[in-house]
Amino acid sequence: MLSTDFVTGSPNWLDLGSPDTAGSAEFYGRVFGWDVQSAGPDAGGYAFFQQDGKSVAALGPLTEEGASPAWTVYFQTPDADATAKAAEQAGGRVRVPPADVMDAGRLACLTDPGGAEFSLWQPGAVKGLERVCEPGTLLWVELHTADPAAAAAFYRSLFGWGAEEKEFSTGMYTLISTAGSSGPDAPFGGIAPAPGEGDGESRESRWIPYFLVTDTDATVAKAQESGGSVVAPATDVPDVGRIAWLTDQFGAAFGVITPLPREV
Repeated sequence: MLSTDFVTGSPNWLDLGSPDTAGSAEFYGRVFGWDVQSAGPDAGGYAFFQQDGKSVAALGPLTEEGASPAWTVYFQTPDADATAKAAEQAGGRVRVPPADVMDAGRLACLTDPGGAEFSLWQPGAVKGLERVCEPGTLLWVELHTADPAAAAAFYRSLFGWGAEEKEFSTGMYTLISTAGSSGPDAPFGGIAPAPGEGDGESRESRWIPYFLVTDTDATVAKAQESGGSVVAPATDVPDVGRIAWLTDQFGAAFGVITPLPREV
């Protein structure tokens, strides 16, 4: 599962690209109770979503040409340049070459061979998210892609991830975990077949963050009241919990989940 003890391949940062950062701050403040703290006058409008003074995500204006509002998942690497090069050699694309972000760290923005966008974060002064796996914070990341097996192989070549296929009521699912981790708590995310035309949705490869909430239905209602939309209504998934897929008022997709109580 996710933690703030980041290792190579861990999801260690998450940010939202928005066409209206003030509007997005208001939306997520209503839905999750987040506050917003500016990253400073030299940060180009970048800001931190916070909970009790701890960074749980970030927010910034759209900067790439043609970019759509979306959440971006960052994965930890000890060497952003080497990982970006490896991604290109494995069929991925580097959209934004590795660059230092003041003294905070070094980032690169990539696209995997299936078309899903993601980023790298080589920590400097900023190690990563300061709170996860608590109500109103990131719990899980999920890749929707047309070819889960090829995607698992690509990311394994970059980060050494472990991948385990498991059948759920919703179909086959690939659980992913950092190199060397094992046991039922090892997975931090999953890879699932992207919805196809037969499901009434376009087949789009993308990473989706899931936020832990104490009441999925109440969160869905709050998101709708705040201008968001429901992509997939609240549903009980056996052995997992109650989940829903949403978009904010600008179309950025995310999931919410109320996990089943953990067995002690």
